[in-house]
Formats: sequence, C-alpha cells, structure tokens
Amino acid sequence: MTTDNPLEFSRRHRLGGTESRSLELRARPEECAALAARFRIPGVTRLEAWLTLSPENGGTMRLRGRLAADVVQECVVSLGPVPQTVDAALDLRILPPGTPATDDDPDSPDEIETFGDAVDLGEVVAEQLALALDPYPRAPDAAIPPELDGTTLEPEADMDDTAPERPNPFAALSRLKRN
Repeated sequence: MTTDNPLEFSRRHRLGGTESRSLELRARPEECAALAARFRIPGVTRLEAWLTLSPENGGTMRLRGRLAADVVQECVVSLGPVPQTVDAALDLRILPPGTPATDDDPDSPDEIETFGDAVDLGEVVAEQLALALDPYPRAPDAAIPPELDGTTLEPEADMDDTAPERPNPFAALSRLKRN
C-alpha cells in the first residue's frame, strides 16, 4: 500500500531469502492511539502479531500467524464503550514486486501486492485488524428502548391499509371502441 500519510504501525521487512523467518510485532502506545484514530474507534490498547514468512515458488512469500489486540468500540445501541479482544489467524500471500493480485478464489489466502524490495508487515497487520473488528459491537446489557424496538408499534385505528382506487387507464379506449 502506498500513501502520502505516514503509516501508524510501520514495520518494513525486506523481501526475498530462501529460509522461513519468524517475527513478532508489537505496537507502541502511540501507534495504538494512532490506529484507533484511523479506525474511528475509542481505543486500541494492545496489538501484537506472531508471523512466519515462508518462501514459495516465483518469489512469493507466504505469511501465516496470529494477531491479538485489545480494542474498545462503541456499542451500536447505547454508544457506550465495548471492550473486546480480537484474536485472528493470518494466512496471506505476499507477491513479488510488480505482480498484480489475480486470485479471486475466496478460499485461498488474500494476496498482498508489493512495490520495491520490502513489505510493510505492520500495515498488513493493521489492515487485518481492521477486517477482524466487530462491525456491530454491542454491550452485553444494551437494550433497545421498548418505544423503538418495533414490537409495540400498532397501526392506528383510523389507518386504512387498502390502496386507493385508481381509474382503469383502458376505460377511455373501451368507450372509443363502443362508439
């Protein structure tokens, strides 16, 4: 990924090599705060990743591992804080520079395009965290007020559910035919 803005959690890693490598990434508190602002959530208090990079054919690298994070999101009902722990498996293919992503199979690992001789593994982990966040976080005790939950709404007595009667558009043609 290229951007004009500095990345919040940047960990550049040189591509290449013939041996598998294991890496451990940890975000510093200021990086966690910047990621929370980027994701528009109240907080990211911890982000860690354990990765293994293994070479594959054609210069591709396979990235496997786990990410773990503690985040705070807003409840979709009460807007109160919802602390959550994210634990997600990672399985990605890092493509050699200049190779476009072409695999559309949803069961195969996502492909990460690279530019130059390095990949930003911090940005890869940050993007995977964004994908792993709960899209509808809800506090365990959050409840929709009864007046808004839709179960107490009853139709008003004077409401008529029948559609208004419309004139038949072919009635005029029928009169012409009779004349």
